[in-house]
Amino acid sequence: MSKKPILIILLIWMCHAEAEIYKWIDQDGQVQFGDRPPLDARQKAEPVELRINTYEAPEIVYVAPLNKEVEAKRKKVVMYSAEWCGVCKRAERYFKASKIPFREYDVEKSEKGRKDYRKMQGRGVPIILVGKSRMNGFSVSNFEKIYGSW
Repeated sequence: MSKKPILIILLIWMCHAEAEIYKWIDQDGQVQFGDRPPLDARQKAEPVELRINTYEAPEIVYVAPLNKEVEAKRKKVVMYSAEWCGVCKRAERYFKASKIPFREYDVEKSEKGRKDYRKMQGRGVPIILVGKSRMNGFSVSNFEKIYGSW
């Protein structure tokens, strides 16, 4: 026997399946609910009218990405560094190779760098800011997480 007729019968049966909820008071005076009326005919059951409370998710709209030049201008990257810092130099090389525009402030030579570093309570370099996100130190994977999500 082919599986097709069985599948069609199951689909028809599932479409016609309805469930009712019944409410009654048992012999102890307790309110009971069930999907079938009670077996004891003396207990009068009444169908319960159900109000379905559903949630509709917001529509997901696809937004086409901006071109790379416009997107790069929107992502402001600022790095607080020191001349002697090897990790800072690695971050700088990465930004340049990836064509990521950034602004760099030396925390020892620049007045703005020193002042901002104190405000941020810096304890090491580099400190990299992407928008409102902050990264202490540098790793490509962690930078891409904050740069890509901004």
